[in-house]
Amino acid sequence: MDSVVVSEYRPHLVAISFALAFIGSLIALMVTRRIRHKDGSLNRAATLTAGVALGGIGVWSMHFVGMVALRLDVASSYGIVESAVSLLAAVVCTSAALIVVSKAPRELARILGAGLLLGLGVAGMHYLGMYGMKIGGYIHWDLRTVALSVLIAVAAGTAALWLAFNTRRMGSRVGAALLMATAVCAMHYTGMGAAEFVCTTPNRFATVQGVGLVSSLGLGPIVAACAFAMAVLISVDLYVQWMQRSIGQQRRRAA
Repeated sequence: MDSVVVSEYRPHLVAISFALAFIGSLIALMVTRRIRHKDGSLNRAATLTAGVALGGIGVWSMHFVGMVALRLDVASSYGIVESAVSLLAAVVCTSAALIVVSKAPRELARILGAGLLLGLGVAGMHYLGMYGMKIGGYIHWDLRTVALSVLIAVAAGTAALWLAFNTRRMGSRVGAALLMATAVCAMHYTGMGAAEFVCTTPNRFATVQGVGLVSSLGLGPIVAACAFAMAVLISVDLYVQWMQRSIGQQRRRAA
């Protein structure tokens, strides 16, 4: 007989998921002012750094830590391909949103367009990741709550982008990062509230196996390794940019 799966959250992992969203957002919003060179051309290195920080750590890593935080009384697995595609989608969409708003951060149309792109990117990453989740049963979705989760992501993401690009004080950027993290987490946990897990197998603790699937028990180390790799990439890029600026300043003084 089909039965609804009982679920509960581990509070400490929920807190870690928010911390990841905040750290990724703060790094991205601090780098955004260097997305454009003084002549208006695109700084690809800064764009990649911001996209990986926000989309990779702030959105993707936050999502999967949030999934690890969810304790279900049924075994689950995750598709590696779907998870990788969701990571790529998060980085591409967040990078595109930052590029759009960086060109004219005071234009309302650009801020709204970038906020829509950002919100849809966050939501798309979430539901792509959920599509890759496999249980001995199926997931029933409340479409009204799904729509609400997307609306939250778009609205809060738009507000965070405006605050990040139209204020210069560090405190305002921290506030924008907190708002962005709240948008990402609110979208995620609202979206999870739209999901009802239904078990259809008598052996509910039998892990779903197959090519390209990883057990939820192995998900945590994989996410931690990916987040660490992205953090290293960002750190190296920021160090290179800092060295380039320092060398440039020394040359100008010498001249």
